[in-house]
Amino acid sequence: MKKISEVMTRDVHIASPNQTIREAANEMAKADIGSLPVGENDRLVGMITDRDIVLRAVANGRDSKTAVREVMTDRIQYCFEDDDIVGVAENMAHLGVRRLPVLNRDKRLVGILSIGDLIHRDSKTGGKAIAHISEHGGAHSQAAA
Repeated sequence: MKKISEVMTRDVHIASPNQTIREAANEMAKADIGSLPVGENDRLVGMITDRDIVLRAVANGRDSKTAVREVMTDRIQYCFEDDDIVGVAENMAHLGVRRLPVLNRDKRLVGILSIGDLIHRDSKTGGKAIAHISEHGGAHSQAAA
C-alpha cells in the first residue's frame, strides 16, 4: 500500500492571506502552478487557485490589489502524508478537487498532492480519480460559488 509521502510534491510555494492576488498570480506564473496553499502563523488557512482569482476577483470587478484572503477558499480539504493513495484518490474524486495540501500529523504543511502526481506514480489510481473529477458541476463547481 503506497503512502501519499511517496507520490506528493515536496516543493510547495505558499501565499500569505495579506498578499495581493497579483502577487499570488505572479508566484503561480513563475512556478508554473495553478494554486497556492495560504498560510498564516505557521498554519494552513486556505487555498487560492488561478480559477479563484479569475472567477471571484476579476469577474466581479475587483482589482489586482485585492487581498488573497478575500478570494481564497477557506474551507480546506487536505490529506496526511501517511494516508493511503487509493483512499485519498477516491476522496479527491468524491470532492471534485485536483490537488490537496499534504499535512503531517502535527498539521504542518509538508507537500501538495495533485492528480498529476497520482497519474505519474500510479496511473490506474490517478486515472480513476481524474475520470470522476473531470465530470461537470458538483459541490465544488465555481458556478455554485
